[in-house]
Amino acid sequence: MAAKPFASSADLAQKQQTLEVLDDGVYALTAEGDPNVGAVEGEDFLVCFEALATPTAAREWLAVLREHTDKPIRYLVLSHYHAVRVLGASAFGADVIIAHDKTRELVAERGLQDWESEFARMPRLAKDAGSVPGLTWPTLTFSDSVTIHLGGDRGELVLRHLGRGHTEGDLVAWLPRQRILFAGDLVEAEAALYTGDAFHREWAGPTLDRVAALGAHTLVGGRGAVTRGRDAVASAIGQTRHFLTVMLREVGAVHGRGGTLKEAFEATHAALVDRYGRWPIFEHCLPFDVSRLWDELSGVERPVIWTAERDRAVWAELQG
Repeated sequence: MAAKPFASSADLAQKQQTLEVLDDGVYALTAEGDPNVGAVEGEDFLVCFEALATPTAAREWLAVLREHTDKPIRYLVLSHYHAVRVLGASAFGADVIIAHDKTRELVAERGLQDWESEFARMPRLAKDAGSVPGLTWPTLTFSDSVTIHLGGDRGELVLRHLGRGHTEGDLVAWLPRQRILFAGDLVEAEAALYTGDAFHREWAGPTLDRVAALGAHTLVGGRGAVTRGRDAVASAIGQTRHFLTVMLREVGAVHGRGGTLKEAFEATHAALVDRYGRWPIFEHCLPFDVSRLWDELSGVERPVIWTAERDRAVWAELQG
């Protein structure tokens, strides 16, 4: 059997983007399993959520957004540090770039390695990679929550850290009046999870419990379609939790009996593929997911930094 192409290196087909107006002045752009982005209008300013992988990609999103509003961008909110979420930030010209305290620390600690790693894994997302001027540095960080008052009768946008999950520094953007949640990669809707920098047990337990407790009626996950209705939101959260729970069960069983990482990958793949295998980036993510969880179960508290070289070695071991 031929080896599988590395990560998403063979996924070069352009994805169809869809702009959805979720409420008055609330926007989401989805793209068939590619990273989602969003924006919220204040009375006389904009808050943008996520920055995409390059300024060129970000400018294309902003051109679509500008068909609906010409308000200046005051805030750019970054849900976490991954390159495909943050390196387009210079295109926004935002007055303030907001992230969690840990996100800034992670950019400093491993931002350059993550940039090289992710652009090699997902070259299609790195549109005009040379347009990236450098690492993206938040200008305002917080540990628990920040509230942005939108003005007029638009209510407020609450940025919250609900616990460790996809990374150490995930945040969500919550519109309590409209009950709309931008969840970042803490929740995916019919897209496989990337957990290579995750804290699986916390994510599957208390962190997702806190996401569910918000009671969102509309949820924009990190990838996949916008989820509408309380039952559908609960289903998306449940799907995310199920993926993590199966991983914990399968990798945990192999780890507990003294098996190998390769055996853990094969068991996890077999347990997940029927339900999740047709979804975006499943084959891409799973080797890195299992590798991180194996480390976590071995007592490695913080994720090992992914480099382009480590990526290739893990891929060759598990997907080769």
